[in-house]
Amino acid sequence: MNTQEMLRLIDSIARERNVDKEALLSDLEQAMVSAARKHFNAVDTEEFKCQLDRMSGKIRLWRGEDEIPIEELGRIPAQTAKQVMIQRFREGERASIFNEYIDRVGELVTGTAQRYEGGSLVISVGRAEGFMPRSEQIPGEQHQAGERVRCLILDVREAGNQVKIVLSRGNPEFIRRLFEVEVPEVSERIIEIKAMSREPGHRTKIAVSSIDSKVDAVGACVGVRGSRIKKYRR
Repeated sequence: MNTQEMLRLIDSIARERNVDKEALLSDLEQAMVSAARKHFNAVDTEEFKCQLDRMSGKIRLWRGEDEIPIEELGRIPAQTAKQVMIQRFREGERASIFNEYIDRVGELVTGTAQRYEGGSLVISVGRAEGFMPRSEQIPGEQHQAGERVRCLILDVREAGNQVKIVLSRGNPEFIRRLFEVEVPEVSERIIEIKAMSREPGHRTKIAVSSIDSKVDAVGACVGVRGSRIKKYRR
């Protein structure tokens, strides 16, 4: 096993995935102890000890007072190091995605439709995939692979080894965010959305008011000849 290459890879993972380097090295030592225990069919993990030199990357393994020649384990050290780093890489990637998207709940995004899975639409949103359950879709809408889809990040949660990003086009908040994008007066809080009622795919009713007597709330939201609402009447 190339120990220097292993240390460089550990450094890279620690930096790019925001993983504590010392924790990664300790995990690798513990994994090596477990691998040695299995190799020797030993029951007691305590009789094994592993030390990884933080400068050279050299791995030393003991069973009680006797040092075990690392070569005696064959390919086990390299395989163990690889498995630990892959696991840490996945954990770091999952944590990174969760931390990025949990702060974006309620945000309007434009993604790319990928496929349908059991009625849910899978959409690529940046470096992650989100899914839009049938209950959050607009009835009658059908999207093709590669189609650009504007939607709302409704929820982000950890589910086992995955991060689930729930998207919506049917939630009333989706329309609110659209108005904030399309109607500057709404995003600037000159016009306030007081109430909203929606039947996705059929109709949406919104009550608005203006804090500026010179601004017609309804007229500003509708736009000239309905230009501001044509794209999302449903």
